[in-house]
Amino acid sequence: MNAPEAPHPVAGGIPAADEARHLRDLSPRQWRSGIAAWLGWLFDGLDMHLYTIVAAPFVMQLLDLAATSDPAVKEKSSWIQAAFLVGWALGGGFFGRIGDRLGRSRALCLTILTYAMFTGLSCFVANWWQLLICRVLAALGIGGEWAVGSTLLSETWPRRWRPWIAAVLQTAVNIGVLAACVAVFAIASVAPAIQGWFDRAWPPAWGDVHVYPRLVFLVGLLPAIIVYWIRRRVPEPEEWSAARASAQTAQPGIAELFRGPVRRTTLLTIVVCATSLTAWWAFMFWNQQHLRNLLIAEGWGDTAREQMVSAAFFLVIGVSVLGNFFAGWLAGRLGYRRAIALMCLGSLLAMLGTFGIPRDHTSLLFWIPWIGFFSGVFGLFTMYLPPLFPTLLRTTGAGFCYNIGRIAAAFGTVLFGLFSQVGDFRLALLYCSLLLVPAILAAWRMPDHGPEHGVTP
Repeated sequence: MNAPEAPHPVAGGIPAADEARHLRDLSPRQWRSGIAAWLGWLFDGLDMHLYTIVAAPFVMQLLDLAATSDPAVKEKSSWIQAAFLVGWALGGGFFGRIGDRLGRSRALCLTILTYAMFTGLSCFVANWWQLLICRVLAALGIGGEWAVGSTLLSETWPRRWRPWIAAVLQTAVNIGVLAACVAVFAIASVAPAIQGWFDRAWPPAWGDVHVYPRLVFLVGLLPAIIVYWIRRRVPEPEEWSAARASAQTAQPGIAELFRGPVRRTTLLTIVVCATSLTAWWAFMFWNQQHLRNLLIAEGWGDTAREQMVSAAFFLVIGVSVLGNFFAGWLAGRLGYRRAIALMCLGSLLAMLGTFGIPRDHTSLLFWIPWIGFFSGVFGLFTMYLPPLFPTLLRTTGAGFCYNIGRIAAAFGTVLFGLFSQVGDFRLALLYCSLLLVPAILAAWRMPDHGPEHGVTP
C-alpha cells in the first residue's frame, strides 16, 4: 500500500511528510493499534449479528410458541432489535466520554469486555425481556467500540491512508458477520448431539430447555480473550496524551458539541447518520423476512427456503466488502462528503430498483447485492467523523453523532415492521429508502477534509 507522494500539512497532528509511506515503514506501535482496532471491529460484527440470525427461533422458544411465523415472534424480536440499537447509540456516547477522559486503549478494553460478557449471558435468559436487557447491555459495548476503535486508528496511522483504513475496518465487520453465520451453522450441526447429552445429564425439570440457539451466544465470549493483550501492548496515542496533558483539568463536555462552529457539524452529521442507518437496518432486519415470504408463496420447503435466505445474506455481505473499497477509492478522488453523498444516492437507487415493483426471488437476488455494495458508505464514517472534532472531544463527538442514528434506526425497525402488518415488507422497505434523500442533502453540506488535509467548511 503506497501513500500519495506530495506532502501536505495535517491540522492538529504530525506533518504528513514524516508519516510512513509504505507498510514496511509502520512502527510496531502503529501495527498493534491497527490490529487491536481491527479485531475489535471483527468481534463487533460477530456479536451484533448472532441475534439477527437466530432471532426468530430463539424468541419463539422463549415465548413457548410453536412456529416462527406467529405474530408475537415478529413483535417481540423487533422490539429486542430496536432496544439493541438504542443501547448501541447510548454506548457510543457513554464510552465516547470514557475514551476522551481515560484514553483510547483503556476504553477499547472496557467496550470489548462489555459486549462479550452480555452476549455470552444471553445464553442463560429465561424469557424474552431478559434477552432484551442482555442485548441492550451488549450494545453499549458495541456502540462504544465503534467510536473508540476508529479514533484510535485516526490518531495513530498515516492520515493519507484514512480512506483505505476505513475500508479495511469496515471489512472486519463484514468478516465478523460471516463468522457469525459460520458459527451458527456449525452449532446447528452439533446441537442435536449436545441436546441429547443435556437431556441425560440434567434433572427432568431442565428437560424442556433447547440448547439451540442458546449455545450460539456463547460464541460471543471469544472477544474477551484479546483484552489482556490490548491492555499490555497497545499504548495510548501520543496525540491524545499530549492534548490531555496540556488541558490538565479542563475537559470539554458534551454540550460543546452544540456550541460554536462545531454545532453545525454535529447537526449535519446526526441527520446523515440517522437517516442512512435507519434505511440500512430496516433493510438488514426485514429483507430476510421479505425474501422468506416470497419463497413460502412459491412453495419452497423449510430447509431449502432457509438455505436460500442464508445464501442471500452471504451475497449481500460479500458484495459489501467490494463496496467498502470502492467507497475508499471514491473518497480519495472526490473527498469524503461527496463520496458519502454519492454512495447514499447509489443506495437510494438500488433500494428503489429492488422494492419499487413486486419481484420474484430470482429478480430480487439480482438487485439486493447492489444495496450491500453501496453500504460501503458506512466505512467512510470511521475515518471521516473523528477528525471533525477537537482531540479531547473526538470519541465523544464521533460516538454521539454516529450512534445517535441508531435510535432513529431502532424506531424505524419497529415502525416498518408494524407497517408490514397492513401492507407488506416490500412497501415498508420502499418507503424507508426515501430517508436517504435527506442523507444525501445533508452530506453535501458537511465540512470536508481529505486524507492529508485539515478540516474545511
